[in-house]
Amino acid sequence: MKVLKFGGTSVASPENIHKVKSIIQSSGEATQAVIVSAFGGITDTLLETTKLASEQNLEYKTSLDEIEKRHIDTIKVLIPVKKQSAVLSKVKSDLNTLETLLEGSYLIGEVTPKLSDKIVGYGELLSAFIISEFFISEGLNACFKDSRELIVTDESFGNGKVDFQTTNDNCKTYANQNKVNITILPGFISSSKDGNSTTLGRGGSDYSAAIFASALNADVLEIWTDVSGMYTANPKMVKQAKCISHLSYEEAMELSHFGAKVLYPPTIQPVLDKEIPIVIKNTFSPEDAGTHVSKNTNGSLKTVRGISHVGNISLISLEGPGLIGIPGISKRFFETLSLESISVVLITQASSEHSICVGISNDDVDRAQTALEDTFAYEMQNHRIKPLQIERDLAIVALVGENMKSHQGLSGQMFSTLGKNNVNIRAIAQGASERNISAVIGKKDVKKALNSLHETFFEENIKQLNLFVMGVGNVGAKFIEQIRSQSSYLREELKLNVRVIGMSNSRTMYFNEDGIDLEDWPNDLSKGETANLDTFFERVKQLNFRNSVFVDNTASSEIAQTYSDYLKNSIAVVTCNKIACSSEYNYYQQLKQLAKKYNAPFLFETNVGAGLPIIDTLKHLIVSGDKIHKIQAVLSGSLNFVFNTFDNSTTFHDVVKQAQEEGYTEPDPTIDLSGIDVMRKILILVRESGRQLDIDAIENNGFLPQESLETDSNDAFFESLKKYENDFQELFAEAESNGCKLKYVAQFEDGKASVGLQQIPKGHDFYNLEGSDNIVLFFTERYPNQPLIIKGAGAGADVTASGIFADIIRIGNF
Repeated sequence: MKVLKFGGTSVASPENIHKVKSIIQSSGEATQAVIVSAFGGITDTLLETTKLASEQNLEYKTSLDEIEKRHIDTIKVLIPVKKQSAVLSKVKSDLNTLETLLEGSYLIGEVTPKLSDKIVGYGELLSAFIISEFFISEGLNACFKDSRELIVTDESFGNGKVDFQTTNDNCKTYANQNKVNITILPGFISSSKDGNSTTLGRGGSDYSAAIFASALNADVLEIWTDVSGMYTANPKMVKQAKCISHLSYEEAMELSHFGAKVLYPPTIQPVLDKEIPIVIKNTFSPEDAGTHVSKNTNGSLKTVRGISHVGNISLISLEGPGLIGIPGISKRFFETLSLESISVVLITQASSEHSICVGISNDDVDRAQTALEDTFAYEMQNHRIKPLQIERDLAIVALVGENMKSHQGLSGQMFSTLGKNNVNIRAIAQGASERNISAVIGKKDVKKALNSLHETFFEENIKQLNLFVMGVGNVGAKFIEQIRSQSSYLREELKLNVRVIGMSNSRTMYFNEDGIDLEDWPNDLSKGETANLDTFFERVKQLNFRNSVFVDNTASSEIAQTYSDYLKNSIAVVTCNKIACSSEYNYYQQLKQLAKKYNAPFLFETNVGAGLPIIDTLKHLIVSGDKIHKIQAVLSGSLNFVFNTFDNSTTFHDVVKQAQEEGYTEPDPTIDLSGIDVMRKILILVRESGRQLDIDAIENNGFLPQESLETDSNDAFFESLKKYENDFQELFAEAESNGCKLKYVAQFEDGKASVGLQQIPKGHDFYNLEGSDNIVLFFTERYPNQPLIIKGAGAGADVTASGIFADIIRIGNF
């Protein structure tokens, strides 16, 4: 004996009903009880129609016409023309009765729970009858049986309490007398002992199926729906979620209680005592294995079996000295909620007895507040209990697993994962069985929390990084290409899944929640919306992805001012833009403090030396207790390229132009040649060494004529270089006559910093510095005479992009 239940989506259309027939025919079971829901969407339509009628809104007739048309059209598709007459007659008779009930509601201007049950039950009655007639017309040995003749409840309309003794007797009697192989029964509906129609409440069709399975001692209960079982998390919110092959009854109840809508908690109870297995299958992919629910056979395989959540939660907290040591407070609190028929989803109470906190539905919070304030009015008036604290728009996330109690540290992992992603926990609940660990969080953080937890407990330690890239020009394009080309390596070797979710240039911006295709990103970006910094930030914040990283590949001061907004929202910042870290010391400090406070990395390795690990090395020196006494450095790849290339056979103008064209300088070359870029770099190194310094305290021994510095365009700047060509040639000639080379040097010593063009003699560490290379000499307590030297390519789009890439990897390992 097999019991099968098909949900609303499974019978939503004639095509789907044909699929149901195929499943039943291929079942291989001689005797089957098939429980069906109303056609998809009909129950909601019936409820809305009833509401309109009770409000004396004649639109209810239009809605009723739609319900009638839906069922009549289904009959005309499923039932052969010669057999339609009798079926149409019966359905129209039921629809006439339904119309009379709705008209009654319209006339009296209200709807009682008793009347509502009569009306809403017609969804299942009509679908079950039509499906049974279709099966019969197709030659199946089938019949229709009204569930109201079998399932008996009290008169708690809307959520009838089942009389199992009478119900079981009715089912057994029917089974003994029935000679038909396939019985089609409407789910959800039942009747009272006095013969009034009742319903079984939320998930009633599942519950009906479980009641029949238990009463008939079925071999298996199959729940057919539109997903292939219960998943490790909601697959609509967690794309990496996987179907769970096996669950214990207890695990399934916990997951279903906390929002896994594939199965409703009451469904399990009737079959649990008899250990009848439940199989959850997909009507649209019947070949999928689905989820098997049975007595615990998990053994020691998995600790956490699934992650679930309940939305639309509010917390009510009762606290005050009047709670401590006073018997009966909890009784009064929960009795008050019970009398208001308010379901408590979560309970937590401090061991000090100073407070009681419960989670309830947002829909119930106003009633709960009124009732509780009335119950504890005396204590509140005498200040023994504080006014109720209400927090709305929350959600509960829960880890579920039968064997969690046997493994240490799961709570720590859970809360650490949420903390790293700045998901604030408002309350915690964990039973002694440790089958469920629940946390109350903000509704806006649910998706991020579920994905973060799923990554921690189910995804083989693969960490997903979600990037939002500002600036996709020279450096940005190279960076994106490096991400694209290394994606497989990152996943396989470093367990990192790096996705670019959003990108922007100065004209357009583009977002894709599933990750931008890095093979064709220029085309996507060209079709994006108009670029706007505020809108870009709001979109990043709204998406609220875990492990979000804002990447700034620009030299914009306006963008640098937005870093604090990202960090405050726990969004990491990676930048090659030097402006933020070389701006006012207070802003630099603020960014560092925000990064700590909100657990959001702020990395800027490429601010000095492009891809060279200069800042990283400096940090390690400081962390290990070393102290910086002196820094000497050639920090401008642009200027080093210029003075390594410039000689008496070239012109200074042509060399600078070449440097700009090859990407060694900023778009505005005066930033490099004025020395301001080097000043920013030495300032950042000084600050990272633990010293407080502002840029106006750095001595700049510039070499450019004042006229060149004051030009207002690149064209004017280059024209000025031609004008002063003799001055530049004199600088070169003097250095050459002294056996020296020209290098633009930054230095910090005794609390003072300076930058300027120097003649470097042979034998000096800077003398043989070629091309656009950078070099830094750190003189420290541990390296007092022979400095620690870092040397290598310090300019160019490729190496700068690689430095940004390295910072992304650091965050991945964070």
